[in-house]
Amino acid sequence: MTESKARPLRADAQRNRDQVLAAAARAFAKCGLEATLEGIAKDAGVGIGTLYRHFPTREALIEAAYRKELATVCEAAPELLEQLPPVEALRAWMDRFADFMHRKLGMAEALRAIIAAGANPYDHSLELLVGAIDQLLTAGAASGDLRTDISADDLLINLSGVSMAAGDRRDQVGRLLDLLVDGLRYRG
Repeated sequence: MTESKARPLRADAQRNRDQVLAAAARAFAKCGLEATLEGIAKDAGVGIGTLYRHFPTREALIEAAYRKELATVCEAAPELLEQLPPVEALRAWMDRFADFMHRKLGMAEALRAIIAAGANPYDHSLELLVGAIDQLLTAGAASGDLRTDISADDLLINLSGVSMAAGDRRDQVGRLLDLLVDGLRYRG
């Protein structure tokens, strides 16, 4: 049965799945492949059987944790635009992206292991991220606050570079993101 045709999970099963994914993302980001499935289940507050019911292999768990983190950051764009003016929404989204990149870099060893096993966790990542950024840039350009000559792809490369270069120096990441936003502002 494909994922799209699968029956929706009961509320408690979905909650358990979400808790396992959050715990897995934390564990793999912190410990890489040294993270134990037992430790992840314990952190999620579920039994090991529940973890295996949702994720029959370590590789399936790693890939699902990465994809959940990616979806969370991408889905934040329209939510932030509903709550904040476009430039503030963009800046808030950039913080979320930087946090995502920090966790992803921590998961690098685990992600390389599943790639070596033949999976492609990055399938559609670029498309989703560019789509989220494009929503933010389009809203900022429509409000007259952001330049119109910046592509979402160019901004993604900038954001990735800032996140990787600054690493876990969160205060520096914030200053660099502020500088980037300042460069994106429209100056008529």
